[in-house]
Amino acid sequence: MLTKVVVANRGEIALRVMRACHDLGIATVAIFSEADREALHVRAADEAVCVGPAPSAESYLRQDRILEVARQTGADAIHPGYGFLSENSDFARRVEEAGLVFVGPPASAMDVMGDKLSARRAMEAAGVPVVPGTTEPLGDLQEGIRVAAEIGYPVMIKASAGGGGKGMRRVDRPEDLAGALRAARSEAGSSFGKDEVYIEKFVVNPRHVEVQVFSDAHGSHLHLFERDCSIQRRNQKLVEESPCPVLRPEVRDRMTTVATRAAAAIGYVGAGTVEFLYDHANESFYFLEMNTRLQVEHPVTEMTTGVDLVQAQLIVAGGAPAPFEQADLRQSGHAIEVRICAEDPADGFRPAPGRIAALRVPTGPWVRVDAAWYPGYEVPIHYDPMLAKLIVWGRDRDAAIRAMRRALSEFALTGIRHNLAFFRAVMNHAPFIAGEADTGYIARHLGVDLLLDEGNADDAEVAMFAAAIAAHEDRKAKREHTGAEATTAGNAWAMAGRLRTLGGR
Repeated sequence: MLTKVVVANRGEIALRVMRACHDLGIATVAIFSEADREALHVRAADEAVCVGPAPSAESYLRQDRILEVARQTGADAIHPGYGFLSENSDFARRVEEAGLVFVGPPASAMDVMGDKLSARRAMEAAGVPVVPGTTEPLGDLQEGIRVAAEIGYPVMIKASAGGGGKGMRRVDRPEDLAGALRAARSEAGSSFGKDEVYIEKFVVNPRHVEVQVFSDAHGSHLHLFERDCSIQRRNQKLVEESPCPVLRPEVRDRMTTVATRAAAAIGYVGAGTVEFLYDHANESFYFLEMNTRLQVEHPVTEMTTGVDLVQAQLIVAGGAPAPFEQADLRQSGHAIEVRICAEDPADGFRPAPGRIAALRVPTGPWVRVDAAWYPGYEVPIHYDPMLAKLIVWGRDRDAAIRAMRRALSEFALTGIRHNLAFFRAVMNHAPFIAGEADTGYIARHLGVDLLLDEGNADDAEVAMFAAAIAAHEDRKAKREHTGAEATTAGNAWAMAGRLRTLGGR
């Protein structure tokens, strides 16, 4: 068993890893930037070390500094969480060369899957179905024109490196190909330092279905069933659920078999996700990519299987076999997760950092909130706008949707723009309830029949009014010498609740 782990991340995932470590009796070391000095993950760790200024390139991406922290604190492992260095094979290799354990797959597996072209080639060789397209970088425009004509429009131009929707352009007509190719190459070069792109057939409005795989160093390659992550903006997920509401058992068996075959083909170790585009009309699926790390949406798998994936990661990283076998794994009920972000859905989901004025999170049976915030927390402008994840479980999908509605109705978050109103709308939207969401869901419905509740969207405005009224009452109480311990913050919280009640919210 590992004894001390440097958690090379921030926010809710850093807290999630630390909790798993503490449950296993493993000491933790937090790293933090100057902007995160007051962050909760800093307080939760046994030790904490500042690694640099606010920009991630000068702090959370400083490989040398993180390795130095591990040496100074006597840690024997580094857990990268997700994002930042989690899929950086060079970092994994440097960790191993330093005599430390990288809590993740071998660098060689990350090398294969970190480049989408090499991943496509490896999956084709392993008999995994891939979307029609190229397996080598595109050359000049003429080659792109020829390939697109062969596979048929629409097509997608994709960066061979990186992720997060960067370096991707959909092309519907031949006359748009040249501009899209230039834009994709430029964005790929600036984002990943590598401007190689390839082209593949664009599958119109598929579902995004992924399989959670788990492997150990003793030859076991297992799956923990699938998740549906089809509701996305800018190719990034917002709502995830497990199981997929439209996947028949026979298709699930084929998909999970292919996913474990993919993990075995690259000698995978630890938790990973094999992502597929699923065409529900003909029940066909195609390999999209493999995320060689823990996924943001891993809690829906944990809620339906009862497995702590982070603890399992730590156990196999220490050299032990996987703590379960395939025959032990069962799905029970249905789980849904929503990603709560500091962003404005009414303004194209534009990030909206700021200071949280007041906060109330839902509780009750089968409700889980993974977060690292508090009233007064200043949401930094330097990092991803995701603040928290709300996860619920129900005995079936209808029960899970009802649980999510209730949990969202109990949520209060003021002082910043956020997407809670969007999720309230989704959970009451007939196409989602019917299980009809695909990757075109937001583009098709937002602002059309998926109308945002403007009252819920205006929590920041509620906070301003509440703060002004509370400040007035605070001054009045002091003038009258009531002797009460009146505080603006306390009054603001109470007033926000009163205003929401008066507004029917």
